[in-house]
Amino acid sequence: MEYKDYYQILGVDRGASEAEIKKAYRKLAAKYHPDKPTGDEEKFKEISEAYEVLSDPEKKQMYDQFGSTGGFQGGQQFDPNDFGFGGFGGGQAGGADFSDFFESLFGGGRGGFNGFGGAGGGYGGRSFQQRGEDQVVKILVPLEDAVNGAERTLNLQVPIQDASGRVINKQKTIKVKIPAGVKQGQRIRLAGQGAPGYGGGANGDLYLEIDLQKHPLFRVEGEDVYLDLPVTPWEAALGAKIEVPTLKGKVKMNIPAGSQSGAKLRIKGRGLGKHGNQYVVVQIHTPPATTEERKQFYEEMAEKMPFNPRSHF
Repeated sequence: MEYKDYYQILGVDRGASEAEIKKAYRKLAAKYHPDKPTGDEEKFKEISEAYEVLSDPEKKQMYDQFGSTGGFQGGQQFDPNDFGFGGFGGGQAGGADFSDFFESLFGGGRGGFNGFGGAGGGYGGRSFQQRGEDQVVKILVPLEDAVNGAERTLNLQVPIQDASGRVINKQKTIKVKIPAGVKQGQRIRLAGQGAPGYGGGANGDLYLEIDLQKHPLFRVEGEDVYLDLPVTPWEAALGAKIEVPTLKGKVKMNIPAGSQSGAKLRIKGRGLGKHGNQYVVVQIHTPPATTEERKQFYEEMAEKMPFNPRSHF
């Protein structure tokens, strides 16, 4: 009989983890289940058989041992008696329609095979159950809402199951609380709001992925918020007390005398989350010499305050 490569059937490597095997099975089962428009009964039986083996540690160990001993490639013939696998009885396991290769390798009288229980339900006269897939939706969140928290009403296209059991997309309005301190890429889980399950299986979850909206004044780096603060030359030279905007309202801030462009001043606790701060970056703006009087003022300043910022070149 023909050797079956269960890893190839599920599209996973031989070193795949249990989670990777389960994920691959669920994806294929959802596509080829006979109740789906894309269903294929024979293909579904094949992937269910592969998962029955690879999801069970004992069966997987036996199958891997056979594969490494026999060195078979897909399409070659297999005689279980040549490898000591022929004495497990025969017939079908729990009424499920396994292939001859499966029955010859494992038989129906050992191992307690009760259909495709490990695959989330039975097949061959019994209902198939599968949990719905998780869904991820990106939502644009203003920085003010990210810092202070907010409640939002969202209109989303979500998968639902219609009366005939088919999955369709439908607009759904949901209310969600944006917790204070959310960060870029963070996900908010809404249990049971994802794709519907099959055969009475539980719904998947809906994850809202935070995408922070660009702000005209502030930028975000990790948990910290940055603001470029324009100051005059005399405010930077003499020092000043300036009203500074933050995402939680304005605060008074001391600009130290002698501040230079690029100097970074911290306002503690005005960033994202518990550990985020706001940093104010000093930007000195020079008034333009648009009149003769202003030009004369700059010339006098140059004479009375000789200064070369490039002396270190």
